[in-house]
Amino acid sequence: MKIRTILILGVIAIALALISLWMGQQSYSWFPPQASAEAQLIDQLFSFLVTLGTFIFLGVVGTLTYSVLFQQAGKYDTSDGPHIEGNVPLEIVWTAIPFVLVVSIAAYSYQIYDQMSILGPMEHIHGSMAIAAPLDASLATPIHPIEVRARQWVWEFYYPDQNITSTELHLPNNERARLTLASEDVLHGFYVPAFRVKQDIIPGRVIDFEFTPIREGRYRLRDSQYSGTYFAAMQTDVVVESADAYQQWLANTATQKPITAYNRAFTEYSKRNNSDRWKIVEPALPPVVNYSNSGIE
Repeated sequence: MKIRTILILGVIAIALALISLWMGQQSYSWFPPQASAEAQLIDQLFSFLVTLGTFIFLGVVGTLTYSVLFQQAGKYDTSDGPHIEGNVPLEIVWTAIPFVLVVSIAAYSYQIYDQMSILGPMEHIHGSMAIAAPLDASLATPIHPIEVRARQWVWEFYYPDQNITSTELHLPNNERARLTLASEDVLHGFYVPAFRVKQDIIPGRVIDFEFTPIREGRYRLRDSQYSGTYFAAMQTDVVVESADAYQQWLANTATQKPITAYNRAFTEYSKRNNSDRWKIVEPALPPVVNYSNSGIE
């Protein structure tokens, strides 16, 4: 291979690498704000995959484009191409490179998952294997567990230490949160896009789930599984607030008398015209809670 060709290929490779790195950095802006420590790790992994994918995509498409534009046969050339068969070094290279890439991605992904230490169903299957080093030693001890009850189509949160229930999840900022997830009917999914964490809630099982909020604000919790007709209405807010504000909310809520909460799915079902003859699962009754974000579900 001529030196000139090597230099050209080197310049092209550097250009592709720079473009790929730029795309990887841009990928951080494609997501909601990073509201949890786990979100930072997930975004790092995604940025790495975008960088790698961009380099491969541009390299493959660029090579094909060059071949189409500059390696065409003559207009009246009907002869066969040169007879080529077997190239052991090339076959080794194009087998080894994808193998190394796939193993590297798998290892990095597992490292991220292990570092997040979000528990989930692996704790029940593999025991201590699911418990890894926490993101920060200062965040190792989670706050008191919060019970998350999912049913068609409403979220309910129970704080056992204060004996209060709410349709809105409140969490202290910069403290490890531990949830116990349970479904009372079908498969649901706990998903907060700003946290980048998702956990299926499996009927008949109680699943421990941990993450660390790091940004105060109000974020949306959605049911990530198609749990029935009104699954899109199964949304509520997650409020991340300072430790003082969180304790104040707990104290204030504990003094509130239980009330029947607003349930969008139940309200829409009640207004339904039965003349259409479509059979629909009746939503669960609106929960009776100490605190309700009425009207915004």
